[in-house]
Amino acid sequence: MNVAANKSARIGDPLSRVDGPAKVTGAARYAAEHHVEGLLYGWIVSSDIAKGRIEAVHADNAKAIPGVVEIITHANRPHIAWFDSSYQDQVAPPGSPFRPLYDDKITFSQQPIALVVAESLEVARYAASLIEFDYVQEKHNTDFDRALAERFMPRRKRNSYIPPKARGDARGAFEAAELRIAETYHLPIHHHNPMEMHATTVVWDGDGSITVYDKTQGSQNVQAYLAAIFGFSSKQVRVLNPYVGGGFGSGLRPQYQVYLATLAAKMLERSVRVVMTRQQMFSHVHRPEAMQFVSLATDRSGQLQAIINDATTATSRFENYMEVVCNWGLMNYKCKNASADYTIAPVDTYTPGDMRAPGAATGMTLFEIAVDEMAEKAGVDPLQFRLLNYSDVDAMNDTPYTSKALREAYQQGADAFGWSKRTSEPRSMRDGRELIGWGVATGMWDALFQKTSARARLSANGALEISSAASDIGTGTYTIMAQVASETLGIPVDRINVRLGDSDLPTAPIEGGSWMAASVGAAVQLVCTGVKEQLFKAAAKVKAGPLEGAKADQLELREGRLILKSDPMRSMSIEEAMAAAGLPSIEVEDTAKAGVGDMVSQMRKSRNTHSAVFVEVKVDEDLGVVRVTRVVNAVAAGRIMNAKTARSQILGGVVMGVGMALHEETLTDHRFGRFVNHSFAEYHIPVNADIHDIEVIFVDEPDAEVTPLGVKGLGEIGIVGTAAAVANAIYHATGKRVRSLPVTIDKLL
Repeated sequence: MNVAANKSARIGDPLSRVDGPAKVTGAARYAAEHHVEGLLYGWIVSSDIAKGRIEAVHADNAKAIPGVVEIITHANRPHIAWFDSSYQDQVAPPGSPFRPLYDDKITFSQQPIALVVAESLEVARYAASLIEFDYVQEKHNTDFDRALAERFMPRRKRNSYIPPKARGDARGAFEAAELRIAETYHLPIHHHNPMEMHATTVVWDGDGSITVYDKTQGSQNVQAYLAAIFGFSSKQVRVLNPYVGGGFGSGLRPQYQVYLATLAAKMLERSVRVVMTRQQMFSHVHRPEAMQFVSLATDRSGQLQAIINDATTATSRFENYMEVVCNWGLMNYKCKNASADYTIAPVDTYTPGDMRAPGAATGMTLFEIAVDEMAEKAGVDPLQFRLLNYSDVDAMNDTPYTSKALREAYQQGADAFGWSKRTSEPRSMRDGRELIGWGVATGMWDALFQKTSARARLSANGALEISSAASDIGTGTYTIMAQVASETLGIPVDRINVRLGDSDLPTAPIEGGSWMAASVGAAVQLVCTGVKEQLFKAAAKVKAGPLEGAKADQLELREGRLILKSDPMRSMSIEEAMAAAGLPSIEVEDTAKAGVGDMVSQMRKSRNTHSAVFVEVKVDEDLGVVRVTRVVNAVAAGRIMNAKTARSQILGGVVMGVGMALHEETLTDHRFGRFVNHSFAEYHIPVNADIHDIEVIFVDEPDAEVTPLGVKGLGEIGIVGTAAAVANAIYHATGKRVRSLPVTIDKLL
């Protein structure tokens, strides 16, 4: 049941997206859709080689094309910043960030090496095809297996990287154990591929300032990045991203199209638009290739005796990108002896980056396949094995959780799925010519909260505006902000206007890590509470008014009216109260941040979401074709702010997890150091025919400590463990254990 538009909403209501009408009618404008008079179009020219330098550029034929305004290369670009620090955005890993068109060096295939700027897109594209380059090639390596020989752990670690903590004697316990497995698991490169390609429209405002419409997950991150590189003051750069057509982490860092568009706009003092092609969307961030070496040991009952979880992921040669890969299993399972080691291996590609549930989608997925193998070795049902080794505390850090309802998620998910009817032997369940397999896996992610500011402005006519620089990448931030404001102030949703995605608005973090709903929600609640307090004071001071002299705790706001709790007949509308008090508006701006007590709690308690994923597959015995026919995902994620958008997030994560298991794999021709399946025709993702029944269960998990609203975030948890559950179900169906994702037909035949 949805909430009526003219009624106030409550946190938890299945409110439809307030930005939905704008999106389905086309009123929403994305980065490449803003009309600008006199706009120029930039077309990016990409490198043909993976490593070396440019010896010469032959662009005369391109320059001769009517409508070409400029061809920008390293040789004629204007002055830009010298120091690495100017190019390091808020989430940059340690190293030397990539600088487009900075010099003649080429460090990865498809590196942007020129920008053709023309009066039309068609002219720019054609002229770009006429430019020729002379290269001096150097030996490159994009083969991860070869790069393993160079793996290392950098001394200077990424701020968000959390090194795993060992306990006991894992090696000794492993050697002494009765039952053991020691296997290697592999995850290939994945590319984000959001529907909206990376695009930027830079509007040259004539006074030396620019307005930038960018496909990004953080407008203020891009603002600071552009100001530092191009010498603008922060006031001269305004970045807007009110609508973002998907991100999945690809927009956390400023991508090179915003740099190139701004470079051209400043050089030419004209407005410029640059859009990556779908092929160029494979030339920047991606989920890194990973190898995970897992050794597990149990006694005869299936009780874990040792966990050894070592992993290596790829990075570029110019930055040290790291993820939290090894920690999840050490945290989740009870075992006295556990260790982990994590290294990175350099290859000649662009720097990898965060992709939905970075680290966990890799590390937890591969570890959960190993857990299934260990359960099989011990002769214990996979679900029972997880319950047998369940830990009520964070086993790696020996700290309690603010809440952990994973046991309940296992139970509710198993009941809904019908797990008790599973037969234990592989190949023992079938439907005609298809083998049936049932698999289970555990998901785990962080429950994070970031310092966030917001502003609330209540007008004399009772309309409310809520604003923050937060981004909505399709997760429902617009709706959550409206919902929290509506509950706090008792104002109908259709009287609330939400503004976000603008660097000029109150400070907000980058949209990522599943922290936005919790963070901006807390900020909105804080400022709306401030408005309410001022409104109550104003109403109580109105001479001879129905609420004269009333204390704040004696009043409530409901459907746009201030009401005396003890006598509901005594009330005033918001408009009446503000008019009587002579208030044209009430405006409050404030920042939600962790207090001293909260920070102490964060140090002493672990904050995580958990899930139990149950999957049914059917495998054609003759052809090896796999169909995922049922998924039940039971999620424990604290307070659910909107049942409808929350379910949507889990559905999306599950679909991506199915893609990880069966479809997604970026392939590289190592002779050229180039990704070869860089299009939707060749890079496989799930389509409608691949997705069948998905049931989402939200486990009741009250948590007064985790964040101010008790919210844990849902953007990531839906994908974690899903691919493992699919792979485990395939083993149950076929008896073949595939340790390298995706599970393709050739690996089963």
